[in-house]
This record gives sequence, structure tokens and C-alpha cells, in this order.
Amino acid sequence: MYDLAALGAWLEFAVRWLHVITAIAWIGSSFYFIALDLGLHRDRDLESGADGEEWQVHGGGFYHIQKYLVAPAGMPDGLIWHKWQSYWTWISGFILLVLVYYLGAEFYLIDPNVLDLATWQAIAISLASLGFGWLVYNLLCKVFVDADQTTLMLALFAVLVGMAWFYTQVFTGRAALLHLGAFTATIMSGNVFFIIIPNQKIVVADLMAGRTPDSKYGKIAKQRSTHNNYLTLPVIFLMLSNHYPLAFASEYNWIIASLVFLMGVTIRHWFNAHHARRGNPHWTWAATVLIFIAIVWLSVAPNPTREAALNTRFAEAEGFAEVHDIVLGRCSMCHAAEPAWTGLLWAPKGVRLETQTDLTRNAHAVYLQAGLSHAMPPANLSYMEEEERAAIVAWYRAATGG
Repeated sequence: MYDLAALGAWLEFAVRWLHVITAIAWIGSSFYFIALDLGLHRDRDLESGADGEEWQVHGGGFYHIQKYLVAPAGMPDGLIWHKWQSYWTWISGFILLVLVYYLGAEFYLIDPNVLDLATWQAIAISLASLGFGWLVYNLLCKVFVDADQTTLMLALFAVLVGMAWFYTQVFTGRAALLHLGAFTATIMSGNVFFIIIPNQKIVVADLMAGRTPDSKYGKIAKQRSTHNNYLTLPVIFLMLSNHYPLAFASEYNWIIASLVFLMGVTIRHWFNAHHARRGNPHWTWAATVLIFIAIVWLSVAPNPTREAALNTRFAEAEGFAEVHDIVLGRCSMCHAAEPAWTGLLWAPKGVRLETQTDLTRNAHAVYLQAGLSHAMPPANLSYMEEEERAAIVAWYRAATGG
């Protein structure tokens, strides 16, 4: 069993490594080509018939880049397709979803305090939601095909806000934000797989047959690439959020996730305007800072009604007094307003465990980190005993009926 657990851990590590590598490649190429397209000099009469050109220097050499608005006169040799970065980012991300959240549904996906689901039900909802995301987004693009793109982005934002709320009503906070990221990433990869690459293949087929390609295919592909450009930064935030309880374990995590999409727009708008030589809209940085301040505030803002109900349930559960003593003795020297542990200036992750209310507020995290796993205390520096961990598990399950 130990060997299988070790192999499983290394498999997860390997897939996560692959996921990060392919994501870097995909995001890097996406950002590069959007910046390149926006920065092309289109005021030059090029003999090649290209729509625009740009000179760049990198790695000790100069690059002369030209873009054809529809296609060149003939099929070029050695055409490079940029697609596998996207495909493998999604594939590796989905494998991680299976390894961490589906196989570890009891720990990371299902929270009985949110919605008491069977494992198969939670997985079915997860899978259905990802497919739903692509179908709704693609429908929006078709409905708003002739509308101003800002209208389309607002409609998409409304869908994302709705899904942020939905996920927090179904899964754990950690799984909710991760799923919103997967929901968005599925839209982005779907753009590449279902729209961008097929449209480019139509253009290539026309070139090989000696036909003049229709410009509409390039315009549609560019529209979807632009959408991906604005969605990239929020997806990265949501994928990283599972390491930061202040983001996913907040009472207002769905609002935090929604605001992150606005930050993605304000940040990318500055870069896109800059690359297109339309000036430097510095107001976007001020807006980003204000949104981030709102996120920080929301991460610690209490929900009085829900918190009161949880406090009562956990405080009245059998074993609460014993667990409170355990947490005070093993955890509160670090998780305090003024940590006693040398080198700590504030409570890790902002989690305090000094009072009874602190414990009931963070009951789920204590259960996962110190009850079911040995993640806390780190390296078991405060020597928490196995009997104490068992007491935490028994108390939590008594409160939740698990």
C-alpha cells in the first residue's frame, strides 16, 4: 500500500510538472502572438502583399516577421501549427483533476456542510459543468457574432459569475475555485480545438486547392484568440488559489473569483493597448489595485448568519472541548495574532486558532490538515499525537454527521 501511495504521489507530481510546462508554453505563445499582431506596422506597402510587418531582435539575431491577413499566395513549406501546447495543458489539467479531486473526492471535492453528495454525483456534476461551459460560451459567440465584442464579454462575465456562485454551492471552496478555472480553461482549449485550428485547416485546404480563402475564418479565429488572451490571467489565479485558503476558504470566495476576471481584463487591456501603440492607459493599474484591495478585504470579511450557524454546530458537537485544548497546545503558538514561534511575524495563511470561534470558523481546514492528514503541524514540530488527530476527526464528523 505504501508503494502504491508513493507511486501515486509521484504520478501526481509528474503530471503537475507537465501541466505547468505546457501551460507556460501555451500562455507564452498566446501572449507573444497577440502582442505581435497588435504591434504590426500596417502602414507599409509591402511587395509580398502581407498585411503588416515587424522587426524584432532576440538571442543575438534579427527577425523579420510578416503577417498575411488571409493567407499567402501559395502554401508555404514547413508550416508550424501552434496547438499541442493548448491540448496538453488541458489534458494534463484534466488528469490532475482526476488524480486529486476525483480520486480524493472525500478530502478535496465534497464538503457535507455545503452539499452532501455521493462521490459519483460530485464527479458527474464536475464533468457536466465543464461541457456546459463550452456549449454556453460557443452559443454566446454565435448569438453575439455581429454585436460589439464588449457586449459578448459582458455576457460571458455574467456566465462566469453565475458559475462561481454555483460551484461554491456544490463543492468545497478549494474545489469550487479550481473548477471555475477548469471551466474557463475548457473554454479556452475548446476555442483552439473546435474553432481556431479547424478554421486554419480550411484556409490551408483552400491554398492547396488553389482557391482564395475566405477572410471570415481568420476573423473568427482571431476573435477567439483575443478571448483567450483576456481569460488567461484569471485562470492562472484560480489554479494557484488551491494553495491559499484566504482565497478559496473565504465566505465570499465566489465574489473574489468573479473580481479576479475583472483584474484579468484591466491588466491585459494595458498591455494590449501598449502593444497596439494606442497609448498607455495607466488608469487600468489603479483599477487593478482597487479590485485587489476589495479582494483582500473580502477574504477576511465574515458572513454573520452562516458563521453563527457553524459556530453553534461545531461548538456543541461532542469532543469540542478536547479538540479546542489540542489546538491550543499544538497549533496556536503559530496560528495567533502574535505568533510565539520564532521567525513568524503573522499567522500562516492568516488562519488564527486562539479562540473557540477561531476553531469553529476553521473547522474544515483543521479537519483536513491536522485530522485526516499530517500536513499540520509542519514536520509535526509541536508533536501532535495520533490520538489527538483521531479526536479531531471524531469531533468534526460528529458535527457534520459524517
